[in-house]
Amino acid sequence: MGTRLMSRGRRAAAGAAIVGAVLLSAGCSNSSASTSSNGSAGGSGKKIVAVGAENEYADVINQIGGQYVSVTGIMSNPNTDPHTFEADPKVAHTVSTAQLIVQNGIGYDDFMSKIEQASGSSSRQVINVQKLLGLPDSTPNPHLWYKPTTMPAVAKAIADDLATIDPSHKAYYQANVTKFDDSLQSWNQAITQLKSAYPGAPVATTEPVADYLLDAAGIKNLTPWAFQTDVMNGTDPSPQDVATEKSLFTQHKVKAFVYNQQVTDTLTQSLLTLAKQNNIPVVGVYETMPTPGYTYQSWMNAEVSALNGALGHGQSAPTL
Repeated sequence: MGTRLMSRGRRAAAGAAIVGAVLLSAGCSNSSASTSSNGSAGGSGKKIVAVGAENEYADVINQIGGQYVSVTGIMSNPNTDPHTFEADPKVAHTVSTAQLIVQNGIGYDDFMSKIEQASGSSSRQVINVQKLLGLPDSTPNPHLWYKPTTMPAVAKAIADDLATIDPSHKAYYQANVTKFDDSLQSWNQAITQLKSAYPGAPVATTEPVADYLLDAAGIKNLTPWAFQTDVMNGTDPSPQDVATEKSLFTQHKVKAFVYNQQVTDTLTQSLLTLAKQNNIPVVGVYETMPTPGYTYQSWMNAEVSALNGALGHGQSAPTL
């Protein structure tokens, strides 16, 4: 499990160190490099080279682009903390050669923009999900993929950009968007059922990883917002907030503990122990898609199923 090493601000500063490596890698490679395949993109006989800053976005690119894309997910290790991710020259090269990029924005993956600016490409298609959704920089919760309306918008934008790169397969990409949207119906139905079965169910969290999902399901998060953001940004919560958080378990005010499995430190581990001591079921959530064996849809369905098991049956699902 990952341990926070620096705040988002320090990580962004560290990202500047890779710019020289980006320029070097860009100078030694073709910015439109792609991978050989059976499918063709624009008649080139090669796949469209695509990158998802987080592997959940890479998965959606793959579902929409299918046989005509070669996709890399940059942040994909479930045992690391994405907030402290540092790009290296290999990552810089991968990003600089991509023809299509999907990144989250809201300061979550600023290293991507630095690489893109350093390498430069007039033909590169970049989808910044924050901008796609029209969200301000001040948006407090960057974990946009847990919001049920996010990925349908992303899938459509991916299809549009792939069609710009490869117009001959536009209908193929659009058909895959329809399939993708249809495949999300089970997740949306599960959220609706969860909201109906346990309206306003109280939970505690370590940070706002799954808060958008909790909101959609009508679940009430009793953890102080300041506590969540402090943990998210790698700073120490106030003693008052820590005491409030602990009381949620010792006084049995919550029905479940939604725990970020990709970030552990002495505080979060002590809370995990406290929840277990007080028979509060634990639901593990992730910032990047657990691999192998998951798609974005099956991952989201698994998280709702875990919440249902915790709220309805007192079952813990600390890991997927």
